[in-house]
Amino acid sequence: MPKASTIRARIEPELKHNVERLFAQLGLTTTEAITLFYKQVELRQGLPFAVELPNKVTMRTFRDTDQGKGIVRGEDADDMFRKLGI
Repeated sequence: MPKASTIRARIEPELKHNVERLFAQLGLTTTEAITLFYKQVELRQGLPFAVELPNKVTMRTFRDTDQGKGIVRGEDADDMFRKLGI
C-alpha cells in the first residue's frame, strides 16, 4: 500500500534527539518506529504498554530520588547487588 498520509507533532527537541539516537542504534528510522507503534496499537486494539498513574509509594520514590535521597550507587553490578543485599 503506498504511503500517502503525514503525521505532524511538536515535541521537545532534546527528547526528539535522544529518541532518534536510540532508534538509530536499533536500526530504525523515526518513520519506521512510528509505523511499528501504529501497527502494535492496531493489533492490540489499544496502547502496547500500560498507562497508569503512579501509586503513593512510586510518587514518594520519585520525589526522594529527585532530591537525591535513598540512592545507592555501585562500582559495578556485583557491588550494587552487594550493597542492596541481593
